[in-house]
Amino acid sequence: MIDEVRDALRGVVAVTVTPFDDGDRIDEPALAAVVERLTRGGVRALTPNGNTGEFYSLDDDELSRAVAVTRRAAPDAVVIAGVGHEVRRAVRLATDAARQGCQAVMVHQPVHPYQSEAGWTAYHREIAQAVPDLGVVCYVRSPAVTERALRDLLHECPNVVGIKYAVPDPVAMAVLAAAVEGEAEGPVWLCGLAETWAPFFWPGGAEGFTSGLAVIAPELSLELHALLRAGDRAGAAKVWRLLKPIEDLRGRNGGEHNVSVVKEALARLGVCGRAVRPPMTELTGPDRQRVSDILRTLA
Repeated sequence: MIDEVRDALRGVVAVTVTPFDDGDRIDEPALAAVVERLTRGGVRALTPNGNTGEFYSLDDDELSRAVAVTRRAAPDAVVIAGVGHEVRRAVRLATDAARQGCQAVMVHQPVHPYQSEAGWTAYHREIAQAVPDLGVVCYVRSPAVTERALRDLLHECPNVVGIKYAVPDPVAMAVLAAAVEGEAEGPVWLCGLAETWAPFFWPGGAEGFTSGLAVIAPELSLELHALLRAGDRAGAAKVWRLLKPIEDLRGRNGGEHNVSVVKEALARLGVCGRAVRPPMTELTGPDRQRVSDILRTLA
C-alpha cells in the first residue's frame, strides 16, 4: 500500500470541496458527484478534508462523513484524508481514516502559535506511529520547518512518504529536498501551491502537485502534469497561462475566496451548491460573472 501511495503522489492530488445543503449539513450526494467527476476525469489521488474542503470548519463527525462518502464514491482511488488540530485529535482522525480504508493521511501544518523544531517532529511522529500501515504526507506551510526536523522524522517514521510543500519559495524546497535525499527511500515532494506554482517547483524535485482547480477541470490539471513530466516547457506554459486567471482570482487578497471560487464554478456547472462556512463568504456579483467568463475559456 505504501508504494501505491508513493506512486499516486507523483501525479495530481485533488483536494475536494465539501458541499453543504440548505440546512448547512454536508450534502453527501453532491460530495459524491464532486468525487465522481474527478475520477471520471482521470484523477486517482484524492484528499478529502484539505483546506479546499474547509477542514477547519468541520467537526469530527463531519470529517469522518466526508471520508466515508469519498471512499464509497471512489473505491479505486488513493484517498489521502486530511487530519490535524491538537495531536490527540489528529491521531483520532488518522485512525478513523485507517478504519475506513484510506491508504494515507495528510497532516495539516500545526496551527499552534509557538512551535519548536523538535516539537514539529514530535507532533508528526505521534500521528505517523499511530497509523504505521498508512502513508503519511506532511503539509509544510512554514519556512521554519528545518532539515533536522524533517530528517529526524523520516528516520523514525518510514511511513512518512510525502511532503506537500506550500511555502512560495521553490529554492527553499529544492535545498530541503537535497538535504534529506538518501533518507531511506526519501519522501515524494509535491508542490502544495497548485498549478500556479507547479512549473517552478518542478526543477527542484517536485514530482506532483495538489490541486483544488482539478475539481473544476481535472483534464487540464492532468495535462499540465503530463507536460511537466515530459519536459515540454512550452506546452506546460500554454496550459499554465490558461489556468492562471482562475488561480489568480482564488489567490486574491490572501486567498479570501480560494474555496468560494471553486464552489461558484461547480454551482455554475450544476455539480454542487456555492455555500461556504464562516469565516469565508460566497462570491458576489462581479466575481461571480468573472468565474462564468473564465469557465468559458476552460471549456
